[in-house]
Amino acid sequence: MQRAAAGVLRAARALLYERHGEPSAVVQLKDIEVPKLGDTDVHVKMLAAPVNPADINMIQGTYATLSPLPAVGGNEGVGEVLEVGSRVAALKAGDWVIPATSGLGTWRTQGVFPEQMLLKVPRDIPMLCAATLSVNPCTAYRMLADFETLAPGDSVIQNAANSGVGQAVIQIAKASGIKTINVVRDRPDLPKLVERLTALGADHVITEDMLRKPEMKDVFKSIPKPRLALNCVGGKSTTEMLRHLQPKGTMVTYGGMAKQPVMVPVSAFIFRDVRLRGFWMTQWRKEHEQDQHSVATMMDALCQLIRRGQLTAPACTQVPLQDYQEALEAAMKPFTSSKQILLL
Repeated sequence: MQRAAAGVLRAARALLYERHGEPSAVVQLKDIEVPKLGDTDVHVKMLAAPVNPADINMIQGTYATLSPLPAVGGNEGVGEVLEVGSRVAALKAGDWVIPATSGLGTWRTQGVFPEQMLLKVPRDIPMLCAATLSVNPCTAYRMLADFETLAPGDSVIQNAANSGVGQAVIQIAKASGIKTINVVRDRPDLPKLVERLTALGADHVITEDMLRKPEMKDVFKSIPKPRLALNCVGGKSTTEMLRHLQPKGTMVTYGGMAKQPVMVPVSAFIFRDVRLRGFWMTQWRKEHEQDQHSVATMMDALCQLIRRGQLTAPACTQVPLQDYQEALEAAMKPFTSSKQILLL
């Protein structure tokens, strides 16, 4: 067995919830026992873990998959291997790891996990990039790769462009020579947001209202109409975005922030033959559990982009674990462009 330094830590603290409800009411910081290390287990010291919308929904009990209660919150993060079981071959003390599946419970100072639930990531990428790698960049990468064959010069339109996925889409598309039209809600600090997304590589940043205006014609003077639309909002925003999609184009829905249905005019189907698809990263991972090549190719491509400075962590606010209430509250505020990261 490979061990870390003598006297490996055995007491941990974790953000636990014993029932579903509003995070501020049900999440508590508690001491937990770290189980004994089995032959195929890995003892991990967690370094940082974000607060994602799915984490909040799981605590509220409204998400598609829920962890058995009591549960430790958090589906994403990065940790350092402290020690490994005698039959663990692919990992050693000192390696960095991220979750290979959802429901790991990353909001804890340390844990013991089966080897197959972890993915090794290089230590030469920034910690915040590693902590936010397994959900949003992977979602962005798959949606850009799996639904339409896009070539340099093609364009993509997306709403919620300031979200974690939205920021990753802008950067991955830019690195591939694909143009992006980025839709955001109007807000008090709009010029600042436009500036930030443009700095990431956004070609056009527009508000939902502008989707309905004749000025949209000006956007398509310099770039072709999109073959791919990425929807994280639903409701009116989606219907308006769909109007600008090329015939036979595809709209992929991966979220529903407006909590309103996707409304599609019949004419879009009949006369433009648009395709409507859905995507959920958790499902993709389930379907590719045995396909290590696809997972490794994706992770390698993303890490290469990070190393080249073409993919950065989303705008982040780092919060010490004991101030978790602050992080949970901030993560639920509207117009939040900064991801809350718990430092563990």
